[in-house]
Amino acid sequence: MSRHFRKALVIGGGIAGPATAIFLRQAGIDAEVFEAWPWSTGIGGGLQIAPNGMHVLAEIGISDELIRRGSIAESFDFYSQSGARLGSVNRNMQERFGQPAVNMCRATLNTVLIDKAWCENVSLHFEKRLVAIEDRADRPVVAHFSDGTMAEGDFIIGADGVHSTVRTHVLPDGPRPFDTGLIGFGGFVPRAVLADRPIGRCVETTFGRSGFFGYGFCSSDPADGVMWWSTQPSHGIDAATYRAMSQQEIKQHLRLFHAGWHDPIPQILDAAENIVVSDTLDVATLPVWSRGRALLIGDAAHATSPHAGQGASLALEDALRLGRLMQDGHELGQTFQRFETERRPRAEKIVALARRNGNSKREFSPTGAWLRDHMLKLLLPVTAKGMNWMYAYDPRRAA
Repeated sequence: MSRHFRKALVIGGGIAGPATAIFLRQAGIDAEVFEAWPWSTGIGGGLQIAPNGMHVLAEIGISDELIRRGSIAESFDFYSQSGARLGSVNRNMQERFGQPAVNMCRATLNTVLIDKAWCENVSLHFEKRLVAIEDRADRPVVAHFSDGTMAEGDFIIGADGVHSTVRTHVLPDGPRPFDTGLIGFGGFVPRAVLADRPIGRCVETTFGRSGFFGYGFCSSDPADGVMWWSTQPSHGIDAATYRAMSQQEIKQHLRLFHAGWHDPIPQILDAAENIVVSDTLDVATLPVWSRGRALLIGDAAHATSPHAGQGASLALEDALRLGRLMQDGHELGQTFQRFETERRPRAEKIVALARRNGNSKREFSPTGAWLRDHMLKLLLPVTAKGMNWMYAYDPRRAA
């Protein structure tokens, strides 16, 4: 049946889009990817792909390359603002779940996915910003772009992120992304900054009285920097306001916010350049994920805040599962409904977990922070076991 679907239009060239196009090609369906932004090999910060996401990258055939170019994360270590060790989670991931957790530059992942898509004969188009979708019976679905061009296909996949344009077609009056009240800063610093504090393959993270800080390697290349990030309450100031500031003003804000935090956090902030600022948004639940011949996947359907480390992995899972379902030969609407029925419970559970985790990064009184830190010491081992369900999921074998 899938042979009757000759061509898919995939909107979004980040992670979900190219991966979905690759799996659609494997299902015998031509795929064209349309990305709003120009092609660039240097965009984005660092991220982690969890074992469940690495299974998908292995299925695509690029996991070994990304392990070589990234940095295996052997643990997440937690500290208090003063530097006291609180505990560790996510050890022995490869042994327990069949794949490691791997830190990598987002730009590296995107480049490798794009290259693989090209090798799979996926057509990729950049600077194609979607403005409208026509979905009329007995005609191809049509995507209209801001430059006046259009493309026709048998169905359209919205892999265009938290601010999805395809979502506005599927749900014209649907819910908007939810602002979690936290704001993120991040970037890279030279490895020399950590010369006196070798962290190896650990990701080190710190809970403050207000906010959170983390850093770790995301590349095997000694010339590449260390990724770092700061999460803090927004206090009503959005990312756009910070982005309008100079880099020096943003750096000064970070220095003041993290004043008194343990080394090497001050040194990292002193060395920071090209600081990226982002609002922390999620999409907890939508009434539906599809309408007619348009389907939402990845962040367009279920954007998660970064506090569970699963956003990219969920998007990769979506891509694989959709490709497999398209191979089953069912009618398009039935396939879309099966996809939503299968994927929604897991995705929404992770979005909710990430939102709860974000609550531990808000403001606490000195006593409240002390209690939280002591509770973390006791609860981290239990919490670690409670997250195994996320990592143990193998999308290749999902029913």
